Amino acid sequence: MIQIQNVTKLYGDQRAVDNVSFTVNEGEIVGLLGPNGAGKSTLMKIITCFLPPTEGTVNVCGYSIFDQPIEVRRQIGYLPEQNPLYHEMYVREFLRFIAGIYKLDNVKDRVEEIIRAVGLTPESNKKIGALSKGYKQRVGLAQALIHDPKVLILDEPTTGLDPNQLEEIRSLVRQVGKSKVVLLSTHIMQEVEAMCTRAIIINHGKIVSDQPMADLKANQLTEQFHKLTL
Repeated sequence: MIQIQNVTKLYGDQRAVDNVSFTVNEGEIVGLLGPNGAGKSTLMKIITCFLPPTEGTVNVCGYSIFDQPIEVRRQIGYLPEQNPLYHEMYVREFLRFIAGIYKLDNVKDRVEEIIRAVGLTPESNKKIGALSKGYKQRVGLAQALIHDPKVLILDEPTTGLDPNQLEEIRSLVRQVGKSKVVLLSTHIMQEVEAMCTRAIIINHGKIVSDQPMADLKANQLTEQFHKLTL
């Protein structure tokens, strides 16, 4: 579903992403794990067509980010690290607005369906600005999922959540990952262990490890990540 081949992104002399290649298939929840500044967000912005790579190619569901960027965007639901919400809008108002952008049919029904799916029902009559951090993340996930994308891209989706909110978002991501491609970034190792079926460790723009979680022995992920933070 996502094919990344020899992708490099340069900012002057700095290699934010350095010759990265990997594939993510349907039903996988892949965690991009690395320290702050490792290149995770840059790579996600390339996949979602917000940034062009300096070198390399990316295909999403068979569509090229260069030749078919609109089709790529149709396949992707994206929640960036800075959740892009309109705080003066009500929850339903905002989701209907997003559904209109995607030109969905039966907007009202789809909005109610996604509100139930992400657990927003108790807060659905409020303005977004009045919501807690956890419920704002749910609204962000709802806007990313409302058009039923095949691919979900989540950049640091659990940052700043309290323990209860954390487990609720983790559970939601695991549920979504059963039927979609999910690629999420984090600098917190426990998030990968809790949600992901595969871990890709990235540092200084390069992949240093790529393994299914089932193949990792006890504490192996901890040891690999600890080496990067010394």
